[in-house]
Amino acid sequence: MAQDPFETEALGYIDALYRTALRMTRSEADAEDLVQETYIRALRFRQQFTPGTNLKAWLFRILTNTFINSYRKRSRAPETTELDDVDEFSLYRRMSSNGTSASSADPEREFLDGIVSTEVTDALEALPEKFRTTVLLDVEGFSYKEIAETLAIPIGTVMSRLHRGRKFLQQRLYEVAKERGIAAVRTSTERAK
Repeated sequence: MAQDPFETEALGYIDALYRTALRMTRSEADAEDLVQETYIRALRFRQQFTPGTNLKAWLFRILTNTFINSYRKRSRAPETTELDDVDEFSLYRRMSSNGTSASSADPEREFLDGIVSTEVTDALEALPEKFRTTVLLDVEGFSYKEIAETLAIPIGTVMSRLHRGRKFLQQRLYEVAKERGIAAVRTSTERAK
């Protein structure tokens, strides 16, 4: 059976969509659901896509709109948790599965990436949602125009949100560096010059 070119090209963006969805939702399960819903909608409404235009931007627009709609829906509904199926060893299993694997090709790199990405991830998560979404689309390589089209906002608003989001991240990460003594060392070496 011949592969559908639309599906093949669309599936090529699954990793980028998942990374962005994970940062938006802060949950692996929710990110998987969001990406799945994005592909369901893309396939359902594929006749609305104009061949030859930017499929990546179209998919990210669907992802963003789906996230915003589900976010609004969830913010109106009360949050509930079922504890009937939780056993006493679930936390242990979860913690042991999150550790670095002994079979990792480069455990030192994995450890360092974990530290850096944890700080950056925490700073990204602290961003208000509208700034976080704009910054994440920028990180994924979208132009200002594509971000504006995806979020249905003017380019000036994109530039403003990116500026404010970057400033927030810079301040947050500077505070972390200062706490760890990295910023103080940099300042003293700059004075020596």
